[in-house]
Amino acid sequence: MSNVGLKFPNIAVNAMDEMGDTFKLNIFEHARENKKKVLLFWYPKDFTYVCPTELHAFQEALPEFEKRNTLVVGASCDTAEVHFAWLNTPKDNGGIQGITYPILADTNRNLSSLLGILDITDGEYDEETDTFLLEGDNVTYRATYLIDEEGRIFHESVNDMPLGRNVNEYLRMVDAFTHVQEKGEVCPANWEEGKDAMSADSKGVKEYLSSH
Repeated sequence: MSNVGLKFPNIAVNAMDEMGDTFKLNIFEHARENKKKVLLFWYPKDFTYVCPTELHAFQEALPEFEKRNTLVVGASCDTAEVHFAWLNTPKDNGGIQGITYPILADTNRNLSSLLGILDITDGEYDEETDTFLLEGDNVTYRATYLIDEEGRIFHESVNDMPLGRNVNEYLRMVDAFTHVQEKGEVCPANWEEGKDAMSADSKGVKEYLSSH
């Protein structure tokens, strides 16, 4: 079930900053108190292959997100200690040295469970232990959330493990949502900043289609 339109879960999660310091971060409260949008992206595991390419891609785009008053936060179910080791591993060795945005360490799976993004399913019933043995790695898919200044989710996407994200698409989504907030217009297919939007009525649709 989609979480779009709902308030982001109001819970604090352990996080690590670029200096290796751990702290509690409540995405919902941070967005509301600082009047910022938040991009939260989940990846399956530290020290893997696709994941560092995504973390570095978000780092490269960080100035663009900052221009848009948007905080970028990474997240996985690894521990803060594993995050710290990865942050201290050079990029050419598969590490994420140079990442400056915070990374959540959702080791107890509280937040990822609420969002429903864990790769885990009930397996077969084991009579000897009287339990269902779980299948899956119990790590997250590549889920991405865009949260507005009131703590409400306005975009959600989930990729399978092998599929890396297009970071520019999230910049476009932030631009589109900001345009709706500021102009009251809606954004048609393939809209980008600087292109025509349209009013949300039949007249606006006709005018847009006739001119494109």
